[in-house]
Amino acid sequence: MYDLLKGIRVIDLSTVVLGPYATQLVADMGAEVIKVEPKGGDVFRAARPGRDGGDGAGFLNLNRNKKSIALDLTNDEDRKILKDLVATADVFVHNLRDNGARKLGVDYAAICAEKSDIVYCSARGFGRGKYGDEPAYDDCIQAASGLAWLNADASGTPRFVRTVLCDKVAGLHLAFAIATGLASRARTGEGCCIETPMYEAMASFLSIEQLSGQTFIPPMPDRGYARLNAAGRRPYPTKDGYVAIMPYTAAQWRRFLMLIDMEELADSPQIIDSELRSRNIETLYEIIENAAPMRTTEDWLSVLREADVPCAPVNRVEDLPAEPHLAENGYFKTMTHPHEGELLYAQSPFALENADQHPDEPAPALDADRDAILSELGRDQ
Repeated sequence: MYDLLKGIRVIDLSTVVLGPYATQLVADMGAEVIKVEPKGGDVFRAARPGRDGGDGAGFLNLNRNKKSIALDLTNDEDRKILKDLVATADVFVHNLRDNGARKLGVDYAAICAEKSDIVYCSARGFGRGKYGDEPAYDDCIQAASGLAWLNADASGTPRFVRTVLCDKVAGLHLAFAIATGLASRARTGEGCCIETPMYEAMASFLSIEQLSGQTFIPPMPDRGYARLNAAGRRPYPTKDGYVAIMPYTAAQWRRFLMLIDMEELADSPQIIDSELRSRNIETLYEIIENAAPMRTTEDWLSVLREADVPCAPVNRVEDLPAEPHLAENGYFKTMTHPHEGELLYAQSPFALENADQHPDEPAPALDADRDAILSELGRDQ
């Protein structure tokens, strides 16, 4: 945990993944994040795996460096506590739909009335429009945004990506919105209201390269980014496993082709000319696929790295803590949780120079910080 955002207080009503991912990023930078949970806790606490009666791994990996207080926002006294907290805050975050926010008295107008310069950030499934007040989780947005279609199997059947990608992409947008709002307030002295809906975030995210020919008016016939959509783009089977081989520039393709004794192709127009190379990407990927079984994975990694051709082993997620690069950097660390015992976790991905770094704090137990928070507000139990 760094101290770049030390002194910034964030009131976080968000649950599950999108909001908590964003607020963990700002907590890692030193902001004080107070997680306001319903009396039963963030529903993601119960997502398994987890120890019997304890918090799930996903929750523990999304809520480090935060404090917790449980409030029933349908209760007038608990609403007053929240108002007192808002008066001390710099940022207010939630992932409620508009109707829900209004019912609980946490819409922008209500929060701004308590703290006029608040940076108010909301993140829900859909932005303002036809679907604006519909519920949504990651699978819904993967389907609606085109991601499930892009990830179709060989038969053309759409498939979900095996991670909550839309939540996390939108969470990155939300973290950026928080930082932008704070920068704006520092410059102008005024707060702001920023919405970062998942659907719109993914529409923007995927359109960068996949809008393709529709970028032009009238549309061009090309659909999708040819290289990414190529049937031959996959991890390639080697003698003993799989490897990613990814020459991209003409120089990288030339060096790869020299490695597999295809010198005659290395200087051909379809390698040297970037546009021709793009149009012939299926053929080029077939060449990689045919060559890959000739060597073991380690042999490929050795010769490709020597030739400065982009490559990587195909790891399982459970391989990452012992993966040599991450192990050398000490990226995975352990901490002791007061209720869950010893935990392994991936630390913040940021590396800062000339910034104080402090040990990370484990995700809080439900309502763990109630006494301290109420005491600071001049209240007792």
